[in-house]
Amino acid sequence: MSTENSNNAQNKLRMLLIGTRKGAFVLQGKPDQSQWELTGPHFLGAAVNHFVSDPRDPKTMLISSNPGHIGPTIYRSTDFGKTWKEASSPPAFPKEENGETVRHTFWLAPGHQSEPGVWYAGTCPPALFRSEDDGETWYGVTGFNNHPLRKEWAGLDLGFEIPGGNILHSIQIDPRDPNHILFGISGGGVFESQDKGETWNPLNKGIVSYFLPEPEAEVGHDPHAIRMHPLNPDLLLTQTHTGIYRMNREEGVWQHVGANMPEEVGDIGFPLVMHPYDTNTAWVFPMDGTEIWPRTSPDGKPAVYRTINQGESWERQDNGFPKEHGYFSVKRQAMTNDLNEIPGLYIGTTGGEVWASFDEGQSWEKLVDYLPEIFSLDVLLI
Repeated sequence: MSTENSNNAQNKLRMLLIGTRKGAFVLQGKPDQSQWELTGPHFLGAAVNHFVSDPRDPKTMLISSNPGHIGPTIYRSTDFGKTWKEASSPPAFPKEENGETVRHTFWLAPGHQSEPGVWYAGTCPPALFRSEDDGETWYGVTGFNNHPLRKEWAGLDLGFEIPGGNILHSIQIDPRDPNHILFGISGGGVFESQDKGETWNPLNKGIVSYFLPEPEAEVGHDPHAIRMHPLNPDLLLTQTHTGIYRMNREEGVWQHVGANMPEEVGDIGFPLVMHPYDTNTAWVFPMDGTEIWPRTSPDGKPAVYRTINQGESWERQDNGFPKEHGYFSVKRQAMTNDLNEIPGLYIGTTGGEVWASFDEGQSWEKLVDYLPEIFSLDVLLI
């Protein structure tokens, strides 16, 4: 986004799209953040893994929903969420005897700016799907789904399952090239295609996973989130089961920048956010990853950590958060930013709260609470 566009964004309404364990909600705020209005729920009782807007056409929104007894599906709105229509053919494996079944669609990603109507979806068990008609019908990306090494790459032959199931997530489309795609697999690692999904290769060199028989194996790792910087798509960050890593794609090796986090906090967590206009700045939300993995804020003292030098050092940002007994965490899709000149930051917690910062993390305020457990946040300016 240009500076002119970011300045114009300052005068726009914010819409926060909130996916939760029990439905979807919309939180709308005025440009000066003086007033917020919560609407919904949509699909009350259904698990909403991802609720996202289309940056190419903001009035279009998609929801991946799993009502449980009905089965996973996709809903689409073309009027800012006022009305919804179910996909006629949601992501599904070909019907075969003893074949795989999509348990839920976990991740939704709009396609490249040059490809209006194109979307990608990641599922559990790990598979990649594509739509070319704005989410109405979906088909499998056979280059990955039919790959002879898919089950190994997807962690489906480990003899154990990631809690909640192995998932394909963090689908990243290179803004320079619609053929260049990255994603992560829980229990598999990071994978990359240079030809729009026809062929794939692991991209895990440098990641060390102590839980593997071979900690530096080519596959079998557990990335929690992956981000590609919009201004420099060769700059990659990933938050994994074993820490925070940075890659210069031209070098092709992950560097463990999370080792620079305070030892008493560690670098275990799920979400991460890159500053949209500054390639040096990013934020993470650590959680307690010791012993039995409580998955709460370390010592019950929640905080965001910011780097302004690509992970060489980190600073704690906790102004506004509880000083003690704040036992929540933030899931991988539940931390995001807007595109204002000074980007707003937003987190949704496992305790059903939405927090925001409008000064790059220096201070935080709670916008809403008492929602169901928050799975995802997306933000648009209208």
